[in-house]
Amino acid sequence: MTDLKNLKLGVALCGSFCTFKKAMVMLQNLVDLGVDVYPIMSFNAYSISTRFGSATDFIDQVETITGKPIIHSIHDAEPLGPKSMIDALLIAPCTGNTLSKIDHAIVDTPVVLAAKSLMRNGKPIILAISTNDGLGLNLENIGHLMPNQNIYFVPFGQDNYIAKPYSLVADLSLVPDTIQLALEGKQIQPVIVKY
Repeated sequence: MTDLKNLKLGVALCGSFCTFKKAMVMLQNLVDLGVDVYPIMSFNAYSISTRFGSATDFIDQVETITGKPIIHSIHDAEPLGPKSMIDALLIAPCTGNTLSKIDHAIVDTPVVLAAKSLMRNGKPIILAISTNDGLGLNLENIGHLMPNQNIYFVPFGQDNYIAKPYSLVADLSLVPDTIQLALEGKQIQPVIVKY
């Protein structure tokens, strides 16, 4: 497998606020593995405080863990691909909204522009989905993106099939293995896991 040490990885967080605490653990794990993390946040992730925590607290955590300021504007996200600032992009959590925008080439947030800027160079985009309608309306978007040769999925499953039967969430503990294989042009298997 490909070594992750010194990998320049964009890590984008979207507004699935319930997964942010797990995302902080994931970020720390990546940094501990020697990954050079470039943090990116969607407009909502950067600005909205919720019952899961305040926006400023999460911003402080991300910037402390990575040692870098968060890219949170379209202007600042645009050069990531053209200037080869990063080798790959991980979107974790990737909301259904962002998933849909990537699938339909709608580029109106820093996260989606970061993805588009890497797609132009054929670099890997790794999606760690967290969406309440993954088995609903967004199932079509997952199906469209799954065979794309530069898009890879962190294995996901139903996090609560009784209370939220359409919800899908990626297993963030599998992020390093997913990235390693994506850098080799391979999708980690199995993609669908028991949560």
